[in-house]
Amino acid sequence: MTYEDPYKVRTASDPERPRDAYEAAPIALDRGTLLVAAVALLGAFMCLLDTTIVFVALGPLARDFGVPLTTIQWIATAYTLALAAIFPVTGWAADRFGAKRVYLVGLVVFMLGSVLCALAWSAGSLIAFRVVQGLGGGIVLPTVTTIVARKAGPRRRGRVMGILGVPLLLAPILGPVFGGWLVDDASWRWVFLINLPIGIAAVALALRFLPTEAPRRAHRLDWLGIGLLSPGLTLLLFGLAESAHGSLGAVSAWLPILIGAVLGVSFLVHAWRAELPLIDVRRFAQSRAGAAAVILLLVTIAVFGALLLMPLYYQSVRGASVLEAGLLFAPWGLGVMAMLPPAGWLSDRHGTRYLPLVGVALMVAGLLPFAFLTADTSFPLLCAASVVLGFGDALVFVPTTTAMLALAPDEAIARTSTAVSIIEEAAASIGATVVAVLLVGTHAGAALDPPASAFASSFAWVVALLVIALVPALLLAFGSRKLLAGWRLVPRRSTS
Repeated sequence: MTYEDPYKVRTASDPERPRDAYEAAPIALDRGTLLVAAVALLGAFMCLLDTTIVFVALGPLARDFGVPLTTIQWIATAYTLALAAIFPVTGWAADRFGAKRVYLVGLVVFMLGSVLCALAWSAGSLIAFRVVQGLGGGIVLPTVTTIVARKAGPRRRGRVMGILGVPLLLAPILGPVFGGWLVDDASWRWVFLINLPIGIAAVALALRFLPTEAPRRAHRLDWLGIGLLSPGLTLLLFGLAESAHGSLGAVSAWLPILIGAVLGVSFLVHAWRAELPLIDVRRFAQSRAGAAAVILLLVTIAVFGALLLMPLYYQSVRGASVLEAGLLFAPWGLGVMAMLPPAGWLSDRHGTRYLPLVGVALMVAGLLPFAFLTADTSFPLLCAASVVLGFGDALVFVPTTTAMLALAPDEAIARTSTAVSIIEEAAASIGATVVAVLLVGTHAGAALDPPASAFASSFAWVVALLVIALVPALLLAFGSRKLLAGWRLVPRRSTS
């Protein structure tokens, strides 16, 4: 099928040659778009706030419940796994019932999960209630992307994500600080209760300002894909976590890993053959959007792994309080927040090909000092490195996400945003689990308080993963059109 680009602009030297929409000057964002996006993003802010709050609380929770790091990290992993599991249904429901209605349901479920988490009496109960919370977050986050992307239109998606991503980046900055203050001066239970006033405000503003959409013709849901991907990923991560308690030779480790791997491969085969798969593997494989998806996957694994390690290092090795660890954690978020608007503008104005390569290179430079950690590494050096890491993270996230969304027509936005969210949350789950296994496996005798050398070794693996991410980044930047056939930032409608 061929498509006609509705935003093509002809040049004086060659009036027949259309330029991609990203080469044209972006349309300015109007007040209505900014208002709708800001209201929708309040719910996303609440969901993301709880992620980083929990990161800084993992150490104290492990000590309070008397469980090892490989167990307590499931408080983070269970949340992101629940997000990934519910995402596919969310995209379908947004089309079937309207994005506003689905968004409101997600907010209510998230607040219910937050109350249950605050009432948890053990690590097991807290992990279970985090699943409920994750289901609510998994409804909210992709629905926000759908609402914002539809309101902004294809020419303004990069810019609106860059500008309105700034409030979202307050979550990883404020989360560790609030979390540290609450855990130190009150109780870890307030880490979850803090969501209630934010959630109530988000519901009230959504009822007032978000437009009520008429239900659309919902795409056919890929139930087989969901049935393969969600349990496959869960079993794979469970097996990896179990390997840290003994070895890969234990049945409780290798059997879930084997079954999870088989289910994962089966999902990829199914996604390649299906007409409307959960993740359109064929489209990604035949365009530079595929390279963008691989970059996003690898970088998200690395980032979430690093974000789990940082506060644990500050608390376990340097003796920082939870609040101090949160403050030392914040420079990464400041770096991302500072770079997001320029990244969005650059993506809209100059395209998405070269920015991820620059971003991944900056991330390698930012994480490299952490691979040589000692018990007295300079705090100013680590904070400066964290800012550079944040710069790189923004330069990767915005163009890769924009490239994947820009290929989708309006009627496919919900499905595509769902696929992007699945990739991000699956990668986040993998990152949190793998670094916990690496950290404990490097120094098994100190599961709660590993030494600096264990953290340095774990960070070195994260840096190695980012170096691997340079390969698809180079392919995205310089790959031939023949090799990556079908690439267009804005789809063309049929002229026949």
